[in-house]
Amino acid sequence: MSEDPKEQGPKPPFEEQPQEPPGLESEMKPRPDYGADTYRGHGRLEGRAAVVTGGDSGIGRAVAVAFAREGADVLIAYLEEEEPDALETAREVEAAGRRCVRVAGDIREEAHCRRVVGRAVEEFGRLDVLVNNAAFQMVRGGIQEISTDEFDRTFRTNVYATFFLCKAALPHMKEGGSIINTASIQAYQPSAELLAYAATKGAIVTFSKALASEAMKSGVRVNVVAPGPVWTPLITATMPHEKYEEFGKDTPAERPGQPAELAPVFVFLASQESSYVCGEVIGVTGGKPLP
Repeated sequence: MSEDPKEQGPKPPFEEQPQEPPGLESEMKPRPDYGADTYRGHGRLEGRAAVVTGGDSGIGRAVAVAFAREGADVLIAYLEEEEPDALETAREVEAAGRRCVRVAGDIREEAHCRRVVGRAVEEFGRLDVLVNNAAFQMVRGGIQEISTDEFDRTFRTNVYATFFLCKAALPHMKEGGSIINTASIQAYQPSAELLAYAATKGAIVTFSKALASEAMKSGVRVNVVAPGPVWTPLITATMPHEKYEEFGKDTPAERPGQPAELAPVFVFLASQESSYVCGEVIGVTGGKPLP
């Protein structure tokens, strides 16, 4: 993993930088740290193949790069609008000597999720790790401001896609496989302004714990990573400046996490070092406690 001493990530306040969803990492100031200069692999995922949704930027990019440096080939799934970021991720994966397959499309559609899994199996001949990381959120002033379409989009992106991808992937995964679903501290400490998003993250925790019991019978582990505030394009693209100006300041760390600080947890859960860990939620929250 990262062996070099590392300065803490930048602290707020952050300058105003409006973006339209889904947002681009290349336009953020400061740019998120995805471990390009610090992550060192040790062969933990040698010869494995992984799918990472939202792998173009943010946490997904950091995970894809870390997986590649640990020896895995990676398929990244992302929206067409995120192509510039996806190309940078692919360059980093390939610089590590691994294959990167890019698949653009909308994971809200079950047929596309099946295509993502099928493409991974076709390209790599196997599927060992599935990371459900892509997500959608919008900050709203209350329930009356959330349209039915937006509520549906949030659930289809965050929950339905997780269901679609797990259902498609499990028949291809052998003993030792790993599914890692991304929840949030919002599952445990929900904010009214993120009502829809928080509800989906609570659903992901419950879904994952239920699925873990079934999947473990085939030797496939299902676990959850629950981040706290993390500096990604989702923040600047979905929050007004008065919300992200002081983003992360309410944590004991007094700053948001950087994607590079989450990647090692995903590597641990993907590797055989966590062979007896199943149905668990690991928080990466800058000191904010999970129940």
